[in-house]
Amino acid sequence: MKLLILFCGGTLVMEQDRDGVLVAPPHERAVRNLLTIEPKLSQVAELAVTYIDNIDSTNINPSHWDKIARTISEEYNKYDGFIITHGTDTMAYTSSALSFALQNIGKPVILTGSQIPGSKIETDARRNLINAVRVATHDIAGVMIVFYERIIWGTRASKVSESKLNAFQSLNWDLLGEIRIDIRFSDNHFRRHDGKLNLQTGYEQNIAVATFVPGTPTRVLLQLLESGIKGLVLRGYGSGNVGYEYLDVLREAGKQNIPVVVNTQCMEGATLMHLYDVGKKALDLGVIQGFDMGIETCVTKLMWALKHADGVDAVREIMHTNYCNEINIEGKLY
Repeated sequence: MKLLILFCGGTLVMEQDRDGVLVAPPHERAVRNLLTIEPKLSQVAELAVTYIDNIDSTNINPSHWDKIARTISEEYNKYDGFIITHGTDTMAYTSSALSFALQNIGKPVILTGSQIPGSKIETDARRNLINAVRVATHDIAGVMIVFYERIIWGTRASKVSESKLNAFQSLNWDLLGEIRIDIRFSDNHFRRHDGKLNLQTGYEQNIAVATFVPGTPTRVLLQLLESGIKGLVLRGYGSGNVGYEYLDVLREAGKQNIPVVVNTQCMEGATLMHLYDVGKKALDLGVIQGFDMGIETCVTKLMWALKHADGVDAVREIMHTNYCNEINIEGKLY
């Protein structure tokens, strides 16, 4: 089994400077740090490494997503699977973005990293890297995160802890699998196939995300619309409720043909905006429900939709299409 590691940096290979601050080491040393985490990995699979970048994942942006996706497309026929070593802070954004870019992928694309640098005796890097390679040798396809004992769909992952070793959680969806003594997958996992990979890169960066808090001035949101953004994600209350005072903001967005996606601030659950008048009135003004998508998926899917659709209705259709288990709207009104 031949696997390609796409090296993006992250805590996995970081070192402490004189002040005890974690920093990315020089390129060659960073790759060496990765390969020395577990020298016996060659017993599991034949590994090759390609360099994407060596940065803290806080500095990841859509150009990196495009580069990763294009690299996978270019190397697709040479390898049986792909491992992406990545910092944890934006890993869920990257896994979601790649899920939309790599349509009909028939091989595993696995993101992993660590909370503790690989050079530390207490590191979780060794476990995560080994398990990512192990999972990549199985009959499974799609973009996923392997971290601690969990295997999570790329569009369902969210980082929920800054310090726990099981830092990622699957939002509103069962785990794709678990790593116990053996590796166990859910019954609905995608299997490898020989279909043609459909590369769909491109993300509109000019969007904004706003979280409602009691007393948020209307003018703040109007200023966002006036700044030239192409799309807006609003994090509503509960089932996607939007205060009456913000309806003028939604009307203005409609006039400017700016898609507005509403998701919930709650960690679990979905937008059901028809349930309350404060949600229904916003719905009647043309907002797009995020339903059960987490914020990482809502944001990256809107960025992707804006590059692959023309007009609010076309964006709405993409946002409400299920591509890779990212959204469940069955039985819901919108």
